[in-house]
Amino acid sequence: MIFNQAPAPCRKAKKINRPPAASSDVEPCRGATLDYIVAKTYKNLYGLIYDFANLHTAYLASSRSKRYRQDVLRFTQNLEFNLICLQNELIWKTYTTGRYRHFFVYEPKKRAVVSLPFRDRVIQHALVSVIEPIWERRFIYDSYACRRGRGTHRAVNRAQAFIRAVKLQHGKVYVLKADISKYFASIDHQILWRLLGKRIACADTMRLLGGIIDSTPGQVGIPIGNLTSQLFANIYLHELDEHVKYALRESCYVRYMDDFIIVHHDKGHLHELRRVLETFLWENLRLQTNAKTQVFPVALRRGRGLDFLGYKIWASHKEVKKKTIKRMVKQLKRLRKQYAADKITWQAARASVMSWLGHIKHADSYKQRTKILAGAMFCKKKIN
Repeated sequence: MIFNQAPAPCRKAKKINRPPAASSDVEPCRGATLDYIVAKTYKNLYGLIYDFANLHTAYLASSRSKRYRQDVLRFTQNLEFNLICLQNELIWKTYTTGRYRHFFVYEPKKRAVVSLPFRDRVIQHALVSVIEPIWERRFIYDSYACRRGRGTHRAVNRAQAFIRAVKLQHGKVYVLKADISKYFASIDHQILWRLLGKRIACADTMRLLGGIIDSTPGQVGIPIGNLTSQLFANIYLHELDEHVKYALRESCYVRYMDDFIIVHHDKGHLHELRRVLETFLWENLRLQTNAKTQVFPVALRRGRGLDFLGYKIWASHKEVKKKTIKRMVKQLKRLRKQYAADKITWQAARASVMSWLGHIKHADSYKQRTKILAGAMFCKKKIN
């Protein structure tokens, strides 16, 4: 059985051919010119979720790179029995979301994160594998967070391409850069439930989704750390994506989770657009932008670079943010001390260093890389 495709809809959908975006002279992106499919709802999804082959695939996805953790080893020790137990709980509708474990992460900033027991993570992978394709075909091209084939580097390259196109045609570039204030903690459960119900007409699947949503106390907020939270967050702001692309006809738009930018040559137009979007976000999604939201020129003189996803972006080049370089230097120093004390292997230290290099090599950073690596000597002795 194939689970990476959306199931057949329960009724035939209308197709509306939308005209290309016309809010700027930049060539519209692909997402704004495709036929826009509306009015599809999906039934009979629940059986696909608890199918044993789907649960086993979900187990493999959940255990990837975590195979030797204690909770994964305990689950794997009696794998078939545990998967059958999960299947029976879903079939008899007795499954409930387990207890969350709360902790903090401090990079790049302090965040409260939660983690579910391994069996619950298997359920969420099984659920997402079935329902995600329903929205994936509807998400706009320029939404880049938590999607296969997207990511930060493609989002940064797309933003730079828009900046270059506007500068080439108009000689000047302005950017509206916006950030949703406390996004995950501000997602309204009732609005999210309504958005999910627009596509899913399977009562059992909606009951399972409702149990996951309501596992967070109160009527607002979803936990950072759940696999479903990533999909829910994209579904929630897909309303904004459609409004910007199809109602406002803004082609130079990029969103990465709760950060989004719009590139244009008219500063006044972007200020008006900011007012319109802030009104839309509050009236339809109960969201607000934070104090960092602003309109500014992008230029080497009488302007600045676009600070987006860890990079400073101009039409001519990209640079890595100074905060990112400082974190890298700090991490290298910690790795050297751990390696000298024989707390980590050379393979682990090298993998971490290569990960950082893989990030900064997407910018014009040859001198920075050379300087950092010149002082990163790993040896088996105490380092002050």
